[in-house]
Amino acid sequence: MKQTLLTLSILSVFSFNAAAAQHEHDHITVHYQGKDATEHTIAHNQAVADTLNFADTRAFEQSSKNLVAKFDKATADILRAEFAFITDKTPDSVNPSLYRQAQLNMVPNGLYKVSDGIYQVRGTDLSNLTLIRSDNGWIAYDVLLTKEAAKASLEFALKNLPKDGDLPVVAMIYSHSHADHFGGARGIQEMFPNVKVYGSDNITKEIVDENVLAGNAMSRRAAYQYGATLGKHDHGIVDAALGKGLSKGEITYVAPDYTLNGEGKWETLTIDGLEMVFMDASGTEAESEMITYIPSKKALWTGELTYQGMHNIYTLRGAKVRDALKWSKDINEMINAFGDDVEVLFASHSAPVWGNQDVNEFLRLQRDNYGLVHNQTLRLANDGVGIQDIGDAIQDTIPESIYKTWHTNGYHGTYSHNAKAVYNKYLGYFDMNPANLNPLPTKLESAKFVEYMGGADAAVKRAKNDYAQGEYRFVATALNKVVMADPQNDEARQLLADTYEQLGYQSEGAGWRNIYLTGAQELRVGIQAGAPKTASADVISEMDMPTLFDFLAVKIDSQLAAKHGLVKMNIITPDTKDILYIELSNGNLSNAVVDKEQKADANLMVNKADVNRILLGQVTLKELLANGDAKLTGDKEAFNKIASSMVEFNPDFEIVPKPVK
Repeated sequence: MKQTLLTLSILSVFSFNAAAAQHEHDHITVHYQGKDATEHTIAHNQAVADTLNFADTRAFEQSSKNLVAKFDKATADILRAEFAFITDKTPDSVNPSLYRQAQLNMVPNGLYKVSDGIYQVRGTDLSNLTLIRSDNGWIAYDVLLTKEAAKASLEFALKNLPKDGDLPVVAMIYSHSHADHFGGARGIQEMFPNVKVYGSDNITKEIVDENVLAGNAMSRRAAYQYGATLGKHDHGIVDAALGKGLSKGEITYVAPDYTLNGEGKWETLTIDGLEMVFMDASGTEAESEMITYIPSKKALWTGELTYQGMHNIYTLRGAKVRDALKWSKDINEMINAFGDDVEVLFASHSAPVWGNQDVNEFLRLQRDNYGLVHNQTLRLANDGVGIQDIGDAIQDTIPESIYKTWHTNGYHGTYSHNAKAVYNKYLGYFDMNPANLNPLPTKLESAKFVEYMGGADAAVKRAKNDYAQGEYRFVATALNKVVMADPQNDEARQLLADTYEQLGYQSEGAGWRNIYLTGAQELRVGIQAGAPKTASADVISEMDMPTLFDFLAVKIDSQLAAKHGLVKMNIITPDTKDILYIELSNGNLSNAVVDKEQKADANLMVNKADVNRILLGQVTLKELLANGDAKLTGDKEAFNKIASSMVEFNPDFEIVPKPVK
């Protein structure tokens, strides 16, 4: 085999398209406008409005309190400008509860004082940038999604702080393993190269696990959940629940110098003279997460365990199901540990809560809401309610004290899909009804359903009648079968798009609205550019070699690989003194860290630092082999067998049937 072919094969193994992953999304190419709300949607939304407690405006007061400086022209207020259509009047095409959240998230507009020595920049990103005064400078707590947003926010804060704006950022802390809390890290580090970085326990592994192994599927699904391709107007995206939306730019990651809570649930640490008490909360909102109490300031940082709304137990883009019971218990731990003394609660999203009584009331309602989702779901399940029915059934279990409180409402996580997540965590997806045990694949099933309905024309005729009566949920179910069975049936396609649109207009959850409206858009005009990229080059470069090859194993086509029989290799990284032994066998790629080289077909020797450079796009393996910085010995065909068994994922796979034209 020619050397050039070999090196191309090896390059394909380490191909991650890191350059494409640098940016949050591509430019939207179609300016898409939806239809008006129907009379049934208008009536539905009015009925919702009649149940809401609009007299409670505390969250607006908290979001406006202690403004130090509004954003200036140098700090582009892009997010607010994009949502300038949000007014005091709720449009017919938006659920009034969600619109109230959209109005609330329009308030953040600059630098705010939390308490003496604690400030937040709110409104430049989905999350908040917090600055805490320490002995010699500032501690930056959570650093937004992108380098650009973090840099602009920090520059604005240092310029407008009442005092000590000339001091450096001496430490940077990540509360948990989601990108909108660490993605701006490089922006802070470039301004202050000596900054020391702290992170929650096991954060790097969890970042890689969540964003890479299922990254392609997650990116495609995230485009639906976050409305990445929708326009910003009354018929499109109006809010992102946790904030107005995501900043645009480069997602980065600086690995922590020190990870917290490695020895247990509690750790007290003094960072630049400031005593901080850290409580591990991993397994709640994130697989790696912690909260912080600052005794000298009687200030409690709750990370993302609380915000002005109910969070996801299962996030619709796809992620590991979270533990609602542990979430509730960890909030209870905060109350028991700090409830007597705390005077201010501040967090990754939303505005602070001030005053001991109000903080405790806020925490108890948040605690009880997650406890309710867990306990009432299992009560219903133990009474025989199945997974399809439990999302509706749980609505009747919500006490008025929780229902009438704004910050327990389902803007990010709804009672419906959170209840299904709890059910799935304990009992799995199967409800034990034999009919649901082994159904046909979706397209074959759809064809049989249409046949049983008397054909597509009969199904569409019935669907039109039900649509006219506002029975959108079942119309969506029925017409999905028709369009799955016959993607060329344009009448069914257009009516299904209209149906999804009305369901979106009625949805309280921001994710539900975006999913329905994106489905309608793709039915009408096809897949649009704009999907977010979950795996940045900085994140990818932090993968250890076993995790890297775990990901490569996901790319193996088992049928192609099985033709090659048994292939054995050692991957040796001299700079880390590690040896990874890999086997391609029975169509599967496995790996294990070993103490010494195993008997193998070939050996690849390459420094881990150089693997990082490959993943960052700074060098190619071909160049490393050419200049002797990497070496391949043994059967050079072995690596080609592995490489030729890998596939490239389709980032635009079909979710709803694509238009024929």
